[in-house]
Amino acid sequence: MQTYGEVVESYEYHPEAKFADAQGEACRKQTVGLLQRRHVRIGLLTNIGKESNSLEEVQAGLVHDEENVYTTYDDPSRGYWQTVIMPAVRQAPLATLVKACAGKLSRRALIDIRAGRSTPHRRNQALIASVARKLRYL
Repeated sequence: MQTYGEVVESYEYHPEAKFADAQGEACRKQTVGLLQRRHVRIGLLTNIGKESNSLEEVQAGLVHDEENVYTTYDDPSRGYWQTVIMPAVRQAPLATLVKACAGKLSRRALIDIRAGRSTPHRRNQALIASVARKLRYL
């Protein structure tokens, strides 16, 4: 058990997770100087259910594996392919994609994929994702 004085003393070096240092990195115990708000980037949206009786335990930190508690509902229009891979594929020049996928995907297939008229097979999705990484669009 701590005294009020000890709590106040420890607060001086308490890291503030919502703020960043001058370089934009998360604050640590030894961070000094003018702090700025940290920017939040949403990577992937996931719908979860609230049916669970254990949500309070997760929020309190008593349950460490949230997957055992939450029920997830996948939305295909907000999946990793649509929110991460497709924007990268659309950034890459078509000629570069055609050259990188030579022999595996046709130019016409890549045009339809980029336009959203077709969704490739998982094997081709993995190919396109690896090409986007190699070309540094991901």
